[in-house]
Amino acid sequence: MNRTEDRDTITKARLYVLDDEVVTVQRLVQALGKDGYVVEGFISGQEALGRVQENPPDLIIMDIRLKDGDGIDLMQRMRAAAPEMEVILMTGYAALDQAVQATKKGAFNYLEKPVRLQTMRTAIAEALAHARRKWRKNQTQQEIPDSDRFGEIIGVSPSMKGIFKTIIQVAPLDCNVLLQGESGTGKELVARALHAGSPRREKSFVPFNCGAFADELIANELFGHEKGAFTGAGSTKPGLLETANGGTVFLDEIGEMPLSMQVKLLRVIQERNFMRLGGTTPVAIDVRFIAATNRNLEKMAAAQEFRQDLYYRLKVVLLEMPPLRLRLEDVPLLAGHFVRKAANRFGKHVPQLSKEVLAELSRYSFPGNVRELENIIERAVALSQGTSLKLADLPPDILYQTSVTGQGPQASAPVEIKDMEMDHIARVYHDTGYNQTETARRLGISRTTLWRRLSKLGARFPKGR
Repeated sequence: MNRTEDRDTITKARLYVLDDEVVTVQRLVQALGKDGYVVEGFISGQEALGRVQENPPDLIIMDIRLKDGDGIDLMQRMRAAAPEMEVILMTGYAALDQAVQATKKGAFNYLEKPVRLQTMRTAIAEALAHARRKWRKNQTQQEIPDSDRFGEIIGVSPSMKGIFKTIIQVAPLDCNVLLQGESGTGKELVARALHAGSPRREKSFVPFNCGAFADELIANELFGHEKGAFTGAGSTKPGLLETANGGTVFLDEIGEMPLSMQVKLLRVIQERNFMRLGGTTPVAIDVRFIAATNRNLEKMAAAQEFRQDLYYRLKVVLLEMPPLRLRLEDVPLLAGHFVRKAANRFGKHVPQLSKEVLAELSRYSFPGNVRELENIIERAVALSQGTSLKLADLPPDILYQTSVTGQGPQASAPVEIKDMEMDHIARVYHDTGYNQTETARRLGISRTTLWRRLSKLGARFPKGR
């Protein structure tokens, strides 16, 4: 399991064996070498320490009692020189308590002498598996400087740096925030960052998708109901607003909320109380509202499709999320992050992003924004066979669009956001054979929302299933 090779190829792992009994070292080096490991043996603790400092192994198997030094002290010095290295201790019965203490100081496991070979093999496999899990986690989290990320939000573009700055300014203020931007731009991540930076961070963050429920169910989900409020209401059920008391309520897809519910929500924001369905006593709440939409609420309010008074109540602070096509300088950073994340999820070696793949991605318009980029990279990592991602690992429609437009989104004539959204929905709907459930899953929206999109945008497709 050499650091420069496939971390999942267990037979390439480098092992060191340290014991002042020559016979023990020879027996283990021979047996483990036959298992396919790269093994070196040592009878001197100082010699082993020098070798660890020079060329760290994946795992060292060492006796806790050595003639030329204290085993625990030596182990700690080795771990300081090679933090990723795992340690398995061998000990006689007399030193068992000492071995137990050593595991608290960094040893992965300890084995009592005499050690059966099969027991040793099992312990080695477990230690190397643990090392791989740690390595994958570190690979996912590292590589991105703190200045280029805000929690889970990643970007180096001026527009994203502006988002980071606004989050820092607004998060501590107990005011409502409206996040506006296309689907897949990371609005919920920003909402969570606002909550995490607020005085309400210790309380609940409760998301609610206004487009995921039929109209008559929204009130029940938000406000809850009293026992006997309707047929089947066998007990009192608190709503999401009550659950979030003291915390933050995130109203996603607020533009899909029916006008009748908008009136009720406006009253909650103004009065800071509500009544459960079937109730007669107001329930007081203390919550912060963060709303998000991929629609232009100002235009909707002017067209009387959204309540103007609610719009102004929600947009105490308005944050516009930029689409990915307008911040393409963020694509390499995001793509690299998603490669590591996908490789970690699939238990695969982290492939490199070739210049050809990055160039192709930089010419693509990303109608599905960051969410689409993550799906593209996840697919590519799943299909990749070598040490780097190739053009053949990308979805064919990306290669088709970039070859047709020549220079990507910049070469296209200006289009309305809703037209781009419709084109994307149409393409995914067609690719799934007009399967609405699968289309909604790929787009990251509810089936109800998909149906509304198709209806409102006047799409003429087969009825679907």
